[in-house]
Order: sequence, then C-alpha cells, then structure tokens
Amino acid sequence: MKRAIPVLVLSIAGLVPVWLYEPSLGTVAESATPASTPSASSSAASGSGGTVVKGSTVQTDKGPVQVQVTFAGTKITAVKMLQQPNHPQTTAAVPKLVAETLEAQSADIDTVSGATITSDGYRESLQAAIDANAESASSSSASPSTSASAESAAHTVDGSTVNTDKGPVQVQVTFEGDKIASVKMLQQPNHPQTTAAVPKLVAETLEAQSADIDTVSGATITSDGYKESLQAAIDAKG
Repeated sequence: MKRAIPVLVLSIAGLVPVWLYEPSLGTVAESATPASTPSASSSAASGSGGTVVKGSTVQTDKGPVQVQVTFAGTKITAVKMLQQPNHPQTTAAVPKLVAETLEAQSADIDTVSGATITSDGYRESLQAAIDANAESASSSSASPSTSASAESAAHTVDGSTVNTDKGPVQVQVTFEGDKIASVKMLQQPNHPQTTAAVPKLVAETLEAQSADIDTVSGATITSDGYKESLQAAIDAKG
C-alpha cells in the first residue's frame, strides 16, 4: 500500500505538464476558421433620416459585389458591403475603397492594388446607387413644381349676368380642377340685405361644391340671381 502512493503521485506529476501545454480548443477553432467577410465596411454610421440605396449586383470572376449606400441629401455618409468575394485581398481592400468613397464623395476612386476585380465591381455598384439617389432627389424636387403646375392650372370663369328687380347679379368662380376654390361677386344689388347675404351664399357654395344651396332669408331675389349666375359658371367650366 505504501509503494502505491509514490507511483500515483508520479503519474499525476507526469500529466501536469501535458495539461499545462495542451493547446486551447477555442484557439484552434479560431485559427482554423477563415477570415470572414465583414458585413458592414462603412467607417461612418448611418445617420437617422438618411436615405439608404442599394447599388446593383455586379457579377465578377471572384463573385458578386454589391454595396449599400446611405445618403444625407447628396452626401455619402456610409457604405456597407452587401455582397463581396470571400477572399483575403477583398477583405483588406474594402475598408480602403470605403474610405476613399467617403473622401471623394463619388465613385471616381482608385483601384486597390491586388483587388482590381473587386474594385471595379465596387465602383460599378456604387455608381448605380449614386445614380439612383440622384434620380430620386430629382423626382422629389420636381414634386413642388408639379404642385405649382396644378395650382397654375386653376382657372377663373365668369357666370352670366342675371338682371333682377333689385339690380344685376354676377359671380366669378375660380376652379382648381373640378373643385370650386373661391367665388367673387362681380355685380350685386347695392342693398344691406344683399351685402349680408353674399358671404353666406359663398360659404354654402364652397361647402356644397354646387349651386344647389339654400336661399338666404330676406335676400331671395339676390339668392336666386346668385345661384343662376353660379350655375352658368359651373356649366361653362364643363
């Protein structure tokens, strides 16, 4: 029994160096895994409210290349690689391409030595994103012009002059498309009741969008003439 104890101690002592110098499994796993392609290669974070545009997917001999660009107006604030060749030279080249893009603010950047194919694909996809953003900005800026054109398309039509017992009544109507935008009295009887009635008649017209409105109490003659002239303007507008 006494001899067994030294033998056991020596056995344990012999195993200690092996345990101390055994390579870490985690270290082996990391070194065995090839360098992965970074999903985001931008050196600037995407700003809130920025416009994100995907460039075209460019098929190269090394694999597809596609970028995603974040714009603040027309300024390039970030670039992210959506697709790129899984190659060490590409991995090393992408940060340089992104840095040059942010500095140049265009696709007019140099080819990274040793990654010509990736550089060419990157620039092509980047230019497509820039063009798409410019087209979108152009469409947005054209929208106010379109609205202005719609407003300028508004036209004014004079209704017929209706002769009443109190005097002539005539309205002028401004249309925006099919909508009655405003009504102006060109002629009306010079009478307090008419003066008080006109605002009511106009308000009802704008609400009803037609000449089918009520007669104002105390101004029946003016109301009838107003409605007749108004209907003539609506008919003339077509």
